[in-house]
Amino acid sequence: MHTDLERFCIAADATMAQVITCLDGSRLGIVLIVSGDGRLHGTMTDGDARRFALTGSQLDADVQAVLTAKKGTHFERPITGAADGDRADWWRLLKEHNILHLPIVDSEERVVGLVTRVEFEPEDLPRSALIMAGGFGKRLHPLTADTPKPMLPVGDRPLLEIMIEQLRNVGVGRVHLSTYHQSEKISDYFGDGSQLGVEITYVDEDRPLGTAGAFGLIAPPTGTLLVVNGDILTDLDFRAFMAFHREHAADLTVAVRQYDFEVPYGVVECDGAEVRSLSEKPVQKYFVNAGIYLLEPAVYEHIDSAEPFDMTELIQRLLGRKRPVASFPIREYWLDIGEHSQYEEARSWAANRETKS
Repeated sequence: MHTDLERFCIAADATMAQVITCLDGSRLGIVLIVSGDGRLHGTMTDGDARRFALTGSQLDADVQAVLTAKKGTHFERPITGAADGDRADWWRLLKEHNILHLPIVDSEERVVGLVTRVEFEPEDLPRSALIMAGGFGKRLHPLTADTPKPMLPVGDRPLLEIMIEQLRNVGVGRVHLSTYHQSEKISDYFGDGSQLGVEITYVDEDRPLGTAGAFGLIAPPTGTLLVVNGDILTDLDFRAFMAFHREHAADLTVAVRQYDFEVPYGVVECDGAEVRSLSEKPVQKYFVNAGIYLLEPAVYEHIDSAEPFDMTELIQRLLGRKRPVASFPIREYWLDIGEHSQYEEARSWAANRETKS
């Protein structure tokens, strides 16, 4: 049981920005909202915070407004465990209500601790991943003339090695590397993956198959498959990603990133010849594909075997067939390394990490 209350408890008058800071600091997947005397007022899960982000609301919003939205739902009143109970009681409640977290309270409803499901059973995380590492990296020439883009050094090691180590650290034991351009330089470096503590297999494309075509070259997975573009640098909480995917019972979950675009002119809205409004350099907000996905085995029924195929086509196909597709907003660091300026940012990121370590 976690008893360091300051790590996961926050005052009832907090803003969503403060809640998210607490979530990111603890990485327990939940924050307990407590009154001044320590009584449990409500809970805010990582999934709640991500769904809040999808609404486009401001981070200075009062957490009470978000809690109010839970009224009338199954999640209005938190499920709690008694402080004088035992681990068997707490485990029964976690299973009975199919929840990941159980606040522990005393007879006065004051929080004394937090129990998580992972304390009782292994995490339900993807055990295999597919990394798309076959791109040409044309926009990064001449750096990629003799080096595959995923092998460009970020700090003292290739970008691809950073990603593989991140996946290993969250339980991924088998990594499929989809390669095409200068594939031998990738396989010569990583071998069978044993030096990194994973099993690596290579999916060598004989022609560019797009961002989803390589699925047809590997055996259909028996469990959830994590798919990542090989040119991404991120601090994404993969555990939170998986929990969100499970919570939404999605066939496919796509990670998204908010992208703000400032229109460089005053925008005039008209009704025929009549001017209705004028906005000076408005900012448009969009969610863009972040190149990270979770797929269930059922998705394979919708994939053309070993044919050129992009993830956008796959997602559109699933939507057209009424299959559940979820979006998971990334608030952690994320960088798509496609141009020289982005590569320099990645190198700065690595240098700052080395300075702090």
